[in-house]
Amino acid sequence: MDKVKIGFVGAGKMGQCAHLRNYVNLPDCEVVAIAELRPGLAQEVAKRFDVPRVYKDHREMLKEEKLDGIVTSQPFTRHGIIVPELMKAGVPVFIEKPLASSVEVGERIMQTVKESGTWLMVGYHKRSDPATMYAKAEIDRLKQTGELGEMRYVRISMPPGDWIAEGFLGWIEPDEPMPKLESDPPATDMDEQTFKDYVEFVNYYIHQVNLMRHLLGESYSVRHVDRSRVLLITQSESGLPGVIEMAPYSTTLDWQESALVCFRHGWVKLELPAPMTSNRPGRVEIFRDPGKEVVPQTTVPQLPWVHAMRQQAANFIKAIRGEAKPPCEAREALEDLKVAREYIRISKGN
Repeated sequence: MDKVKIGFVGAGKMGQCAHLRNYVNLPDCEVVAIAELRPGLAQEVAKRFDVPRVYKDHREMLKEEKLDGIVTSQPFTRHGIIVPELMKAGVPVFIEKPLASSVEVGERIMQTVKESGTWLMVGYHKRSDPATMYAKAEIDRLKQTGELGEMRYVRISMPPGDWIAEGFLGWIEPDEPMPKLESDPPATDMDEQTFKDYVEFVNYYIHQVNLMRHLLGESYSVRHVDRSRVLLITQSESGLPGVIEMAPYSTTLDWQESALVCFRHGWVKLELPAPMTSNRPGRVEIFRDPGKEVVPQTTVPQLPWVHAMRQQAANFIKAIRGEAKPPCEAREALEDLKVAREYIRISKGN
């Protein structure tokens, strides 16, 4: 395959800053078209990023273009409307997290993915951070070798903070109104307030729900939610305990997201930067204390100056080329929605 030809659907703030500017700078990728409902914005964005063709919507683009993949940056509350239409193109599609705003819509999307004969990558960019990639490989290796004993516990913490980190500087702000768009229907098994709480939870914490499974290497269930909704306590299929700390405190000029994976004789600690940070990976720290008069050691690997969103774009292109698997596909993203549903059920006491 020569350069992978990508079509973009949506060129708003996240479309430009989180995705488009990363794809246009990948050497093995060519963004050939943009579909954007605001024509003036579409032309400005195409000019800045040197994208040759612009379309009024995704239907027109898919009719005219022969693409290798599609990147769409849309509100997740309308994934159930747009994703099935994009999957009909028969090429891999990338969407932002979460998969959908309800389990029901997520299951319908899964069905369209199965019928398409291709795959859907869901944008859990934290999996693509060089620090997460390094930590995951080391965790899997330690589980296999047993050199630090058995895995015992996972803790993830994400206090609210400055997630933007100046990451939207320079974006082209539209002076056209966004047309009114149809959204997916609310979940049928929730009342209005419960569904609102559910959507808020998956919007803010679905990354951590997904990261917990990624670090564990297996599925898990929700066992407890405290009354203040600070702690979400989990148990994996093999019985490993885990905790997701939701807003134990907050920061104003910082981002302090972390994960701690404990073994009997050591741990792997992961610190992740603000989601919109550029050219900066996370940090990994590994502590080993195997005993038997071996001197304990703490190591901190040096990681490349690559941020998670850029590596995520590279991972999508590699997956299209058949050089790697997508970091997270729709099937696993549907599990996240089910975990979130359990969280809401337990937190509401029903």
